[in-house]
Amino acid sequence: MSDLSAKCRAIELLLCDVDGVMTDGRIVYDNQGIESKQFHVRDGVAVRLWQKSGNRFGIITQRSSHAVKIRASELDVSLVRQGTGDKMVTVHEIVDKLGLPLSHVGYIGDDLPDLPLIRAVGLGVAVADAALEVRQAADFVTSLPGGHGAVRETVEMILKNQQRWEDLLSSY
Repeated sequence: MSDLSAKCRAIELLLCDVDGVMTDGRIVYDNQGIESKQFHVRDGVAVRLWQKSGNRFGIITQRSSHAVKIRASELDVSLVRQGTGDKMVTVHEIVDKLGLPLSHVGYIGDDLPDLPLIRAVGLGVAVADAALEVRQAADFVTSLPGGHGAVRETVEMILKNQQRWEDLLSSY
C-alpha cells in the first residue's frame, strides 16, 4: 500500500476552501455590488457521495458570502465556517468538537492561507492551479483546477483508496 493510499484510508472528514477550490477563484460583483460565484455540479455530486459513504464534509473560508451559505444548504453541509481569520484555529476547534485526530482529516486548498492546513492534516490536497508552495506541500495535487471538478477528483481518489467507490457507484 502506498503512502497516499494509507493516508486516504484514514480520512473521515474532508474540509475545503471555497474561492479557488469550489470555485475558479474569481469574485464577480454586479453593478449593485452583489457577489456571485459559480460552483461545479460534479463537485456537488461528490460532496453527496462523500456524505453517503458515511463521512463528513465541511467548508472553511476566510471570506463570507451568501452564495456559500446557499450552496452549503443545497448540499446539506452543516459544517461551514465563513469569515475565519486563522483557518488552523478553526480546524482545531472542529476536530476537538468531533473528537477526531488531524490524521483523519483531509483538506483541499489553493493559496497561501491554506498552507498550514495542508501541512498539518492527514491528507493535504492542492488543486492543479494552486500556488506553487501549496502544490509542493500537498500529498496530492489534482489534475483539475479549482471550480472545475477538483473536489470531485479528490473525493473519487479518496473513496477509491478506501475501497468504497464501486459500492457507491452501484446505487446508480
